[in-house]
Amino acid sequence: MSRIQALETLVVNKIAAGEVVERPGSVVKELLENSLDALATRVDVDIVDGGTELIRIADDGQGIHPDDLTLAVTSHATSKIRGADDLFRVRTMGFRGEALASIASISRLKIRSRQAERAHGTEIAVDGGTMAPLQPCGMPQGTVIEEIGRAHV
Repeated sequence: MSRIQALETLVVNKIAAGEVVERPGSVVKELLENSLDALATRVDVDIVDGGTELIRIADDGQGIHPDDLTLAVTSHATSKIRGADDLFRVRTMGFRGEALASIASISRLKIRSRQAERAHGTEIAVDGGTMAPLQPCGMPQGTVIEEIGRAHV
């Protein structure tokens, strides 16, 4: 029998993707919940070919701080809990911090976000778990997340 070993993060995220992102509707649900947790009052959803080619969720929520964008696509990173006791006080729709990392591990994902107090937004692109450098972008307050087909892995 082979020895026990820890799995690489990308493998863990792809396994989680099978649980969290089993079909395009699951992706939409996860992203809509994030928008609602960000206090969005408007959420626009665009879907192409049943979600297999494109899912775009655009909201007018609080936005993501530029320094947090890379963490947003990192497994088990969340703004909603700090410790084990917080698990009993969660008042948001999602809190596990795995949905975006899972989606990013199996697709081409682009996130653009701007907070109200910032002059411009910031964009991150992830292709099959590989992150590109952050880039400034113009946009209104809120967040736009696009899952564009499957990753090139």
